[in-house]
Amino acid sequence: MAATAVVSAVGLVVDDRVLVGSPIWFKPFKFSLSFAAYGLTLAWMLSRRTAPSRAGRWAAHSVVASGLVEMAVITGQTIRGRRSHFNTETPLDQGLFVVMGVTIAVLWTGTLVIAVLLFRARLGDRAATWAIRLGLLLALAGLLLGGLMVLPTPEQLATDGAVRTTLGAHSVGVPDGGPSMPLTGWNTTGGDLRIPHFLGMHALQALPLFLYGIEALATRFTRLRDERVRLRLVLVAAASATAQLALVTWQALRGQALVHPDAATLCALGAVAAATAAGTCAALRRPHDSEPASQRPASTTEFKEFTA
Repeated sequence: MAATAVVSAVGLVVDDRVLVGSPIWFKPFKFSLSFAAYGLTLAWMLSRRTAPSRAGRWAAHSVVASGLVEMAVITGQTIRGRRSHFNTETPLDQGLFVVMGVTIAVLWTGTLVIAVLLFRARLGDRAATWAIRLGLLLALAGLLLGGLMVLPTPEQLATDGAVRTTLGAHSVGVPDGGPSMPLTGWNTTGGDLRIPHFLGMHALQALPLFLYGIEALATRFTRLRDERVRLRLVLVAAASATAQLALVTWQALRGQALVHPDAATLCALGAVAAATAAGTCAALRRPHDSEPASQRPASTTEFKEFTA
């Protein structure tokens, strides 16, 4: 995937072809970076198991193989100047699109097996264990949400038996290939189902990185050295990520661009932000913070914490 990213970056510079409103090598570049991050993260998660298993190895190999096939199709279609996703114009294009669907199903199944294995193992302290487990669950949800993109659009359903050249779309309410955000390429005039797909998949990295950030801050803030506090913060972050995933999915399905939220979206976002802030404050409080000092049990540990 790293090699493909380099090749795609060169293609972005030397190949000026445009496909569906985007530089033709932009898709293989994005996908190779995404697969590289996905594979490295799963490998790191599997390495935390104390007892490697045959099921884990087969699941990992399945993810690798499916990713390679997916990138081979994307890169091959890029070289041909054809769309890889949603393209049913010729029998070859349609067959390759079906192959990609199969590979994603294999990748999802392999990830599910890895998730089951990691749910049965202790992967460090409780905060680390649940950061990994919940990140995997959100990634599985994000992969499933990608299936919304292969459903036929209302315009495609209204073809009345005519031969379809495409099946499915990224965008909702507007055609693919319109004005888009820089770097991500997400549509700025309508809904875009790639957004929840992306956010869900990359929660796989976000939650463990969030925990690493907490652990780094623990050198300065004593409260964060408590495993229970770190666990509660991870749970709050996972709940917030789940709510945000639901919000951007709802927004995309209504045909609304991420950068042009309406009042309902802004109210929902405000509620998520308020709940996240309240949960964070609650997570940072120790159980005895709300008790009068006279009712707290005295102990050597508390005396040491006080003197420290």
